[in-house]
Amino acid sequence: MTQSAAFVVFGEALTDFIRQPDGQWRAIPGGACWNVARAAARLGVATGYAGSVSTDVFGAELYALTEAAGLDMRFTQQHAKAPLLAMVTSTTPPDYFFIGDDSADLHFDPQRLPAGWMDEARVLHFGCISLTREPLASRLLQIAQEAALRNKKIAFDPNWRKLMDSPSYRILFQQLLSLSHYVKVSDEDLERLFPGDGNALATLQALAPQAEILYTLGAKGMQWIKGEQVIDQPAYRVDVVDTVGCGDASMGGWIASQLRQPNAPAQVHLQCAAAGAAIAASKAGAYAATWDEVQAMIAGA
Repeated sequence: MTQSAAFVVFGEALTDFIRQPDGQWRAIPGGACWNVARAAARLGVATGYAGSVSTDVFGAELYALTEAAGLDMRFTQQHAKAPLLAMVTSTTPPDYFFIGDDSADLHFDPQRLPAGWMDEARVLHFGCISLTREPLASRLLQIAQEAALRNKKIAFDPNWRKLMDSPSYRILFQQLLSLSHYVKVSDEDLERLFPGDGNALATLQALAPQAEILYTLGAKGMQWIKGEQVIDQPAYRVDVVDTVGCGDASMGGWIASQLRQPNAPAQVHLQCAAAGAAIAASKAGAYAATWDEVQAMIAGA
C-alpha cells in the first residue's frame, strides 16, 4: 500500500537545454519544483510531485526519474502536449528563455489528484515559473487557498525568473506570501523581487507575517528568520563541483526535517537545509542527498 504523501510539491518539471562552449546543446531534466520534490523524497519523506509532463522522450525521462526518486506517482500526470523547455544560452552570466506556449505543464488537472490527498498532506509547496504560467498559476493559487482554509502549511520558494516582472505575478506573489508558513528566498532573489527596496527583507516579512523565512546567502551560508529572531548557519565546507539545484536541495532539506522531526528546534532544521545544499554542490547536477548523508555531514562538521 502506498504511504500517503505528507509533502506535496506543485509546479513545473522541465528539460534544460544548456549551450556548451563548443556550441552543442546538452539536455538535462530539471525544474525547481521537481527538484524540491526529489530532494524531500530522497530524504525519506512521503512526497508527491503534483505536475504534468509530456508523453514524448523528454516527458518520458522526467516521468521515469520521478518514479526512480521514490515519489508517489499518483500525483504526477502526463499529457500528450509539447514539453516545457528552458533554453539556457549562457550560464555566466545567466541568460535563458522558455519554450512552451501550450505545453503539458499547463494542462495539469487538480481533479485528477488522488482522492482524499489533502486530508493526509501536511505541507504543500509552490514556486518558480509555474506561478507565472496561466491557466496553471490560478489553479495552483486556488489549491493553496483551499489548503490554508484547512489548516495545512504552505511552503513557497519564489525562485526569481525573468517571467516574474508582470503585474499579474506581483498580485499572485503577494497572495501566496500571505498564506505561507515557510518561505525560502536567496539574496539574489530578494534583490530582483524588490528592486530598489533598501529594506527588502522587512518588506518580505510584512507580506508573509506568519512565515518562517529561510534566507540563503550562497557560500556565506543561510539564516532562519522569524519576526525579530535570527539564527545564522554557516555553509558546510565542500569541494564545489557546481551549484545547480543547491537552493532546491536546501528547501527540500528544510521541509523534510520539519516533517521527520517536528519537535526539533529551528537550528536543527536549518542544519539539514545547509547540509542538503552543500552535498548538492559537491556533486554534478541537481543531486538529491539521502537522510544518512545529511546527518553524516552535520555530525562531521
